[in-house]
Amino acid sequence: MKPVPRDGDRLADAVYERVKADIFDFRLLPGARFSENELAAREKVSRTPVREALLRLAAEGFIDVAPKSGWTVRDLDFARFEHLYDLRIVLEQAAARKLCASDHAEALAGLKRTWLVPAKARLTDWIAVSRIDEAFHATLVAAAGNPEMARVHAEVTERIRIVRRLDFTQGERVGATYDEHAAILKAVLARKPQQAMLLVSAHIEHSKREVRKISLHRLHEAHHGARAGLEFRGK
Repeated sequence: MKPVPRDGDRLADAVYERVKADIFDFRLLPGARFSENELAAREKVSRTPVREALLRLAAEGFIDVAPKSGWTVRDLDFARFEHLYDLRIVLEQAAARKLCASDHAEALAGLKRTWLVPAKARLTDWIAVSRIDEAFHATLVAAAGNPEMARVHAEVTERIRIVRRLDFTQGERVGATYDEHAAILKAVLARKPQQAMLLVSAHIEHSKREVRKISLHRLHEAHHGARAGLEFRGK
């Protein structure tokens, strides 16, 4: 029987989700500094759930703390993200190879209903597509039947989400994702391991290049907007 969450736990979870969303959406830019008191006042909670939330974000590599300086949003470490994307390729290629070795059609039936659809039936909302994209890759890995592989894959997914979902803010990437997922799925269902593994690698490499480009562009826009706001207030 699972323990019932305490009110403090719920508050910490809520603060954690809101601060992470601020980082993911570039409302808190890399290098931005803030204090626990400032955040507690904004969220209208005590410092205890704020500190719990921030320690969790720090453990995940999104922020740092320094004595007397408060908390700082970490710079985007593109080398780290690329290493995590490379790990995704290893995990998902291994999953594709295992799936091709036996019949997993039943476990993948839901993916067929989502991704093997005509163009007019495709989702267009990028937030919705980002969610079903994660589900596609998680389902492939889980269906391979190795829970440790699925656990590591879930950790990687969480750590790259800050940049990964930006891939779907571009309309052409939504259509490309449908096409690429469909090709991977068809190769797996046809039990063609080499083809499936090559398609998985190409798909993730393409996404890796796109999110780096989009992230740099979004950061440039965000910093430019922040500077413009400071200049406006200074007049």
